[in-house]
Amino acid sequence: MPEPSRDPSRPSPDALLEAARRESRSRGRLKIFLGAAPGVGKTYEMLTTAQAKARAGLDVVVGVVETHGRAETESLVAGLEVVPRRAVAYKGTRLDEMDLDALLARRPALALVDELAHTNAPGSRHPKRYQDVEELLDAGIDVDTTLNIQHVESLNDVVAQITRIRVRETVPDGILDRADDIEVIDLNPDDLIRRLEDGKVYLPRNAARALRHYFSRGNLTALRELALRRTADRVDDELLSHMRANAIPGPWGAGERVLVCVSEDPRAAGLVRYAKRLADRLHAPWTALSVEGPRAQALSEAARDRIADTLRLADRLGGEAATVPGSRRIADDILAYARSANANHVVVGKSERSRLFEILNGSVVHDLVRGSGQISVHVIAGEAQSGEAQGGDAAGPKSVRTAAEPSRSAWPYAVALAAVGGALGIALALQPMLGVENADLVLLTAVVAVAVRFGLGPSLAAVVAASLAYNFFFLPPLYTFTIADPTNVAAFCLFTLVAVLVSNLAARTRQEAVVSRARAVASERLYGFSRKLAGCGTLDDVLWATAYQIAASLDVRVVLLLPEAGAIAVRAGYPPEDTLDAADLAAAKWAFDNDRAAGRGADTLPGAKRLFLPMRTGRGTLGVIGLDADRAGPILSPECRRLLDALSDQGALAIERVRLVEDLDRAERAAETDRLRQALLTSISHDLRTPLAAVLGAATTLRDLDDALDAPAKADLLATVIAESERLNRFIANLLDMTRLEAGAVVPNVALHDVAEIADTALRRLEAILSGHRVVVEIAPGLPPLRLDPVLFEQVLVNLLDNAGKYAPEGSTIRLRGRRDGMRVRIEILDEGGGLPEADLERVFDTFYRVAKADSVRAGTGLGLPISRGFIEAMAGTVVGANRRDRSGAVFTITLPVPAEPARTASDRAA
Repeated sequence: MPEPSRDPSRPSPDALLEAARRESRSRGRLKIFLGAAPGVGKTYEMLTTAQAKARAGLDVVVGVVETHGRAETESLVAGLEVVPRRAVAYKGTRLDEMDLDALLARRPALALVDELAHTNAPGSRHPKRYQDVEELLDAGIDVDTTLNIQHVESLNDVVAQITRIRVRETVPDGILDRADDIEVIDLNPDDLIRRLEDGKVYLPRNAARALRHYFSRGNLTALRELALRRTADRVDDELLSHMRANAIPGPWGAGERVLVCVSEDPRAAGLVRYAKRLADRLHAPWTALSVEGPRAQALSEAARDRIADTLRLADRLGGEAATVPGSRRIADDILAYARSANANHVVVGKSERSRLFEILNGSVVHDLVRGSGQISVHVIAGEAQSGEAQGGDAAGPKSVRTAAEPSRSAWPYAVALAAVGGALGIALALQPMLGVENADLVLLTAVVAVAVRFGLGPSLAAVVAASLAYNFFFLPPLYTFTIADPTNVAAFCLFTLVAVLVSNLAARTRQEAVVSRARAVASERLYGFSRKLAGCGTLDDVLWATAYQIAASLDVRVVLLLPEAGAIAVRAGYPPEDTLDAADLAAAKWAFDNDRAAGRGADTLPGAKRLFLPMRTGRGTLGVIGLDADRAGPILSPECRRLLDALSDQGALAIERVRLVEDLDRAERAAETDRLRQALLTSISHDLRTPLAAVLGAATTLRDLDDALDAPAKADLLATVIAESERLNRFIANLLDMTRLEAGAVVPNVALHDVAEIADTALRRLEAILSGHRVVVEIAPGLPPLRLDPVLFEQVLVNLLDNAGKYAPEGSTIRLRGRRDGMRVRIEILDEGGGLPEADLERVFDTFYRVAKADSVRAGTGLGLPISRGFIEAMAGTVVGANRRDRSGAVFTITLPVPAEPARTASDRAA
């Protein structure tokens, strides 16, 4: 926020403190290499810079760097000291994380920490890697790190809207704001796509899928713009901080900024719209500024409403609204703000006041032009739109009656006269001791007290009464209003002048204090409300917070109504037990349909019990707020109406944000449903037709060529019919099992069973399928019996072994291992195939997902692994996939708990 009240010739204290914080060596420096997408070269550039610093003699250590198997990136790590990673066991697999304690103990000058948005493994000191970086910085260690723009918290919704993919790992914006340096690693979308096609970003089998989805040219262009804009905003903030820290008067022509001046003039809304068009042409940010000078306190409530509505219009049009206190020279306040904000365009309305008025009181427009220097001043005639000239709402017609301003009471004037009378009595009593020379000070004290307590009007009445009393009781001849001595005339005039000046100054100070207190209370409420809304993740939470805040701030009863199925329905209220009758619902429906107020105190349906006001955003009307109070007459005062508008705007924006997130989630679910439907149709069309075609072909051959076939040929055809029928049976069984799992209908019939016996049964079922492989069973002797459903567990082993047989080459070995590990038993199925892509370790358990494979590999349905995980989890176990460490191949690990009290197995009981 600019500081218009600060002397522009002096540095800004806040900017100096920020500069001192950045230069302090008690905290490390953070440099972020920011990219628009994976593969643009962030890690490569970070390592290149680190190698140059190491050659210059700087102590550089690699905390964690992800090379992703890229040879050119791995070559840059060579020569740098690398802190070994810390192994973390998670769900039966081993995860390697940065060893924060080792890095702190090593205490290098510069630590390289890749992938700032990374989520640490459970059990780590901090859940997020950026928190590890914060600890390194607090320890005085400089950190270089990398980040993609889609991981910035404030841009999460925007990125999801662009790519249709919601990024779960995010970094707070404050990390970027506190960074000492941000370097954008920019790469043309065509060059990045070429890198993808060349296999320099992902493995070739994953690159094609990435190009069809996240890495489309449109997505990359939009993400590139986001990265450049976010960095440009950061550079702009740094420029402003530099100017303020060094007391450099603005503007600097490094970029365009527009400032529009808002007043109570009905044409102010037109000026705001012009400023919006100008900013769009210049591709510049813009601000609507209202200066609250001394005359602002004398404005009518209608004029104040007009200013508030115009600032709200600026908010809705995408600008920033600002209100600052001012002095008697409004032009100087505007120019001070413009220079502080580095604005180089000021939009102001043309004055319609007479020449005589401008000679006597001055002209803001002329003063702006004369004092603008390098700032361009746009003087716009403008015209009031229909309704605005009559004091309507700049953002829409206002049709709600508010409470009338309280009529002036004679009580303050009576108190003022009484105060003067009391001061007169005190002065007369003290006159023998203090003399007549000090009587005027006693009377002046009463005038100041009245001005501080009651304002300018009563204080002027006190001035008149005090002046007359001073003349009547203290200036000779006494007890007359005649002044005989010319010197006393000067004393009387001087006393009156001082009294007027002091009362005016005290009254103005009182008024400014009152306004400041009111503004502070309103700002505190709005800030607290915004913090509550920021923590709300669901629509119900947002509605409840909005209803409660409005009710507490305005002392009213509140209901919030939103459209549902073509009607308007109550979604929240405070107190929650309030209900609406038919008249209220009709008024609420009319207010929503017509985007205007209705009900109590409004021009439409005034017979309703409540007042209903629409909640608006830039996309239209979202809902309706209903207000009710026990007091008679209009529910809201003008000041309360303005506060309600601010609260309503914040609530409407929060509702819109939650709905956008819900719409995006629905779109993602719909896309996932379409993907599953397409995969199911593809699977059925291929995986059903293939065995059916084989069965049909073999049966037809047996029928038509029975006499020409010898016994071995007939046996071979019959074996084909049986094998393909079994394959078809497995496919249909998998479909049925997946349907049961998704419906939650799988309830295991658990009992204590021997794992070795179930494994032997599963291997007998797969004897034909695994005939081309060597199967080795390594189940440790004395393995305790486990609580299993034998049918479900056998199907799990069949699916995992069948999967191993598909992807392992002919003649290779498939191992089935079983061992005890503490209070758990681990069963592993290991093959000697090509292994699993690192990016697909979890996706292989998604429904219908199939890893890309060679043409010689038997087709699968993509159901076996998700069914296996569902069955195992139903039996309180886990199953994970990983790659073997001793050689190429995949390993699937089943982990099941050991029963607390082993007992006889089911087979023992049967015997």
